[in-house]
Amino acid sequence: MKKIILCFFAVCISLAAHSQDSLRQKVRMETNMGNIVIELYNETPKHRDNFLKLVRAGFYDGVLFHRVIKDFMIQAGDPASKQAEANQLLGDSNEPYSVPAEICFPKLFHKRGALAAAREGDDVNPERKSSAFQFYIVYGQEFNEPMLDRVQQRIDKYTDGTVQLTPELREVYKTIGGTPHLDGQYTVYGEVVEGLDIVEKIQAVETDANDRPVEDVKIIKAEVIE
Repeated sequence: MKKIILCFFAVCISLAAHSQDSLRQKVRMETNMGNIVIELYNETPKHRDNFLKLVRAGFYDGVLFHRVIKDFMIQAGDPASKQAEANQLLGDSNEPYSVPAEICFPKLFHKRGALAAAREGDDVNPERKSSAFQFYIVYGQEFNEPMLDRVQQRIDKYTDGTVQLTPELREVYKTIGGTPHLDGQYTVYGEVVEGLDIVEKIQAVETDANDRPVEDVKIIKAEVIE
């Protein structure tokens, strides 16, 4: 009887986890290079709710991907980018609030397609609170074991050895790719479920000395998919 009860309990946990995943809310971003659909994690409710609030308010309609680095990530969310002139430096707009960190490593990590919150550096932001508005989508690269060993050394430096890449995560970074050096230091709160090919195109565009695309890459409209 005990075995049956335990098995039933395990099934309930599995179903609950599946239900949590299936109830994740999604956001569609229409860009001038194609559409990207993002699924938001319930494990990071403050970031999820903040992002949904901004999307519903139309905050992201018209903003640019103002910082793009090939084989790394694409970043957006600066409201000043809506009226930005050519060559204008972006990314430093004042924000009225920040979002408390919700770092759920190793469950949520910087695999290719991950959505994460930008933030100020540890020197002025030791609590690793997130930007109210700015986010980035990971593209990254694929790694081999020696590369991941070097990444682990870098992570150790910034986390005092408290963040370790598990064998499972290493396998993801070797086969799918991402940006593992950011793990345990930034809040990951969603992932791309459609349009990763669009992310790939955006991360490969020509950029200037400040990593801003030479030709604007714009979020035309962002909307919650109910």
